[in-house]
Amino acid sequence: MSEVTFTDANFSDETKEGVVLVDFFATWCGPCKMLAPVIEELAGEYEGKVKIGKLDVDENPETAGKFGVQSIPTIILFKDGEEVDKMMGFQSKEVLKEHIDKVLA
Repeated sequence: MSEVTFTDANFSDETKEGVVLVDFFATWCGPCKMLAPVIEELAGEYEGKVKIGKLDVDENPETAGKFGVQSIPTIILFKDGEEVDKMMGFQSKEVLKEHIDKVLA
């Protein structure tokens, strides 16, 4: 399974159960482009355990606004629909894994 593409329309359904990592990004954002392969790797490594995907803030301003995303990339972890962790700026794979594992524990 590859990454999920989150939108304003599917966001609440896609994040309501289990652990979900959402990368809030924009196509023009340099650090977002650096983060993209890390997100892809994590999606493969956590397949079946964590839903991982991206939300384009330019195409989905409602959801980005709802969660106060003002700088990108912003990564938010959800558990059963509730925001449990938030990171801004580029994060290494190791840092993201630590945050994911903490939420899974």
